[in-house]
Amino acid sequence: MTLVRSVLDTGWRLRLTDPHPDAPVDLYGRAVPATVPGCVHTDLMAAGLLADPYVGLNEADQHWIGRSGWTWTTTFDLPEAAGPGTGDELRRELVFHGLDTVAEVSVNGRVVGRTANMHRTHTFDVTDVVTGAGNELSVYIGSVYDYTDARRAESGEMPSTYDEPFNHVRKMASNFGWDWGPTLVTAGLWKPVELLSWSGARLESVLPAVTVGRPGQDGPATVTTRVALRRAPGAPAQAQAVTATVAGRTATGRIAPDATTAVVTVEVPDARLWWPAGLGEQPLYDLEIELRPDAVGPAAEPAPPADRWQRRIGFRTTELNTAADRAGTPFEIVVNGVQVAVRGVNWIPDDCFVAGLGRAEYAAALDHAVEANVNLMRVWGGGIYEKDEFYDLCDERGLLVWQDFLFACATYSEEEPLRGEILAEARDNVTRLAPHPSLVLWNGNNENLWGHRDWGWPEILGDRAWGLGYYTGLLPAVVAELDPTRPYWPGSPYSGTPDLHPNDPLHGPVHIWDVWNERDWTAYAEYQPRFVAEFGFQGPACWPTVRRAINDGPPVPFGPVADAHQKAKSGTTKLQRGVLPHLPDRRRKDPELEMADWIYLAQLNQARAVRFGVDHLRGQWPRCSGTVLWQLNDCWPVSSWAAVDGDGHRKLMWYALRAAYRPRHAAVSQATGRRPFVRLTNNDTGDWRTELTVQVHSVAGELLASSAQPVVLAAGATTALPVPLPAGHPVAGERPALVVTVRGDGELLDRMLTEEDITAGLPAARFTVTTETAPDGVLVRVRAGTLLRDLVLQADRLDDDAAVDEQMITLLPGEEHVFRARTTVGADDPRWQDPLTLRCVNDLVEE
Repeated sequence: MTLVRSVLDTGWRLRLTDPHPDAPVDLYGRAVPATVPGCVHTDLMAAGLLADPYVGLNEADQHWIGRSGWTWTTTFDLPEAAGPGTGDELRRELVFHGLDTVAEVSVNGRVVGRTANMHRTHTFDVTDVVTGAGNELSVYIGSVYDYTDARRAESGEMPSTYDEPFNHVRKMASNFGWDWGPTLVTAGLWKPVELLSWSGARLESVLPAVTVGRPGQDGPATVTTRVALRRAPGAPAQAQAVTATVAGRTATGRIAPDATTAVVTVEVPDARLWWPAGLGEQPLYDLEIELRPDAVGPAAEPAPPADRWQRRIGFRTTELNTAADRAGTPFEIVVNGVQVAVRGVNWIPDDCFVAGLGRAEYAAALDHAVEANVNLMRVWGGGIYEKDEFYDLCDERGLLVWQDFLFACATYSEEEPLRGEILAEARDNVTRLAPHPSLVLWNGNNENLWGHRDWGWPEILGDRAWGLGYYTGLLPAVVAELDPTRPYWPGSPYSGTPDLHPNDPLHGPVHIWDVWNERDWTAYAEYQPRFVAEFGFQGPACWPTVRRAINDGPPVPFGPVADAHQKAKSGTTKLQRGVLPHLPDRRRKDPELEMADWIYLAQLNQARAVRFGVDHLRGQWPRCSGTVLWQLNDCWPVSSWAAVDGDGHRKLMWYALRAAYRPRHAAVSQATGRRPFVRLTNNDTGDWRTELTVQVHSVAGELLASSAQPVVLAAGATTALPVPLPAGHPVAGERPALVVTVRGDGELLDRMLTEEDITAGLPAARFTVTTETAPDGVLVRVRAGTLLRDLVLQADRLDDDAAVDEQMITLLPGEEHVFRARTTVGADDPRWQDPLTLRCVNDLVEE
């Protein structure tokens, strides 16, 4: 028979069956409609029984949810069999693609399986349990804390950076709270549930591996697919045929009656290579695998397919170069023989309630990355292996994926039952994700090697295993077996050998966190790393997000609700400390003014920190082969390191990142005691030919010096050019502030002020504003009467959904800039003239 898939996504009901003392008493035993995929929080909110945990202090009142037991129930009928297959041969299986997390599954009152892993698929044979119609499916999900208490009693204390037991169970670690996320411990069926009906045999796993005949060139390629099947107990022994089709080419393999595996190889003579964004196109090819009973005799007609598997693949090679050189140990991602200048971002789960994420949500988030010139997404190890739609979209957009295995900031028992779950989870997800050409690197863990070295864990552990065996044994073995064409790295940060400190800047990927936690962002200039996998600086969310989340009156930067939406230890203090060396410290009595100033100044400082850090690190190419900023996105309304806040609004940092990540990169640099210079880096595919103009003005707008010269910079090259200084200008000591402008063929590439704003003598801002209607919004034209420092159009004060094309514009006297705001607000709205809509640093400098 042909395999029949029935998705069980209707008729679900949810009940609280094991209440926690903090749970509402009237909720016990009450059935509410449940969405599958879904979770307790979203179902209760949909039923009007739970307040939005993202608003106010609601999160703190909902911790009982993760400490309770819940039951989901639905009924289903068996589908009609498609084709022959009856009696002992006919099989029925329930497939749970994601169960969160400690669950017991029953059908018609009989337990058919138990789970304790959110990160893998679970399949249960229910052939002997189901009847023709009216089968009752029940899923009980118990308190994950009860489970972790029992595991901790068995293994002993396993230290981590947070006082939560996420490392004792295979569940999304950041559910338990992080320094940017709330403690919202979910429970639910977070991926689809299916009933499979089949007989004879079905596909169990499909593993395609791509090889390219001429590395770096279109042409001949090979797809070698390993297929494993599952045979029905009691079914007659029968040979099976496996057919693979890709790019118009087909090959067939045969599985003998007593075997369960086959290898099918398809030769593709004219494959087009898949390239990362900015280096070429992303052609994708449908690979289809069909399983059918093997025809008997030379004239026998082929049987109809019993099962089918289909994915899109791409032809490309990927390598990781870590061969030692004179400077240390590089960390170079090479695709199709070309070293990629990595312009990356870290990715966390895009919502606390990941069941609701689908293609539309992923597309919106990944578009933020693409439009910011990002070419790599690091899927961080405290989240989830993302859904297929995420990787599909990365394939389409040319976004490389660095995939962490899910271990973060903690130690992990290497004993059962955790070890067995980790092995099954790794095999499941490596198999699922292997077809994606965007996936270029598997990484063993996040910060665990560093933590064991520096964070006092050995004193608690004694001689117990703590996870190293996973990163250096189990995980690389799984990758080598199931995905041998991709590189694996044991952890981030990691220097390549236990003889070196894991976070040694000269070796492998490093994380830079003394900047932000302890030091000002100008300290980035002291680093000369080989690759940076984490670094960043905090800033508050945008105005509409803040207004929605802080509900205890007019939003203010400080107070109980604001503090609840700042999860970093001493985060607000660090934000204030970060602003003070660079920007005015304004404190106004009016709450709206105070909040408006805070958002502008703290976001601006975050943006400058990121721009400074990326400019410095990109200027060290190719010694520093890439940067992966922490972080692109947020999962809820919070002050954090994100470029895009939890409601999807772009912070000022996003605009700074877009500028800093341009493939053709120009930045004015100024080291202490040295002349300023312009660093040019060309990470585009062709020569950069331009007429480079550098001008130096006074703060009053007087042209003091200029230079112009033709520049030809080859792909992959970098160079430094001096900035012309006015006669007598001192290199060190007290000196007047200068405005340095760099243009290429007239296009503004960079503009900087050589001194801090608070000491530069900025004039009181004078400018004129005119507005006009545009096809999708409003054009806001600003003409400067004085130097305007980092002018920002906060259109989201007029319209929550407004978007602006550019931000942080510094204008010299007499210059104009036109902001393009996508909005439904009319051009004649007087609020375009409001001083809180158009902001610049000049407005906030005390006279």
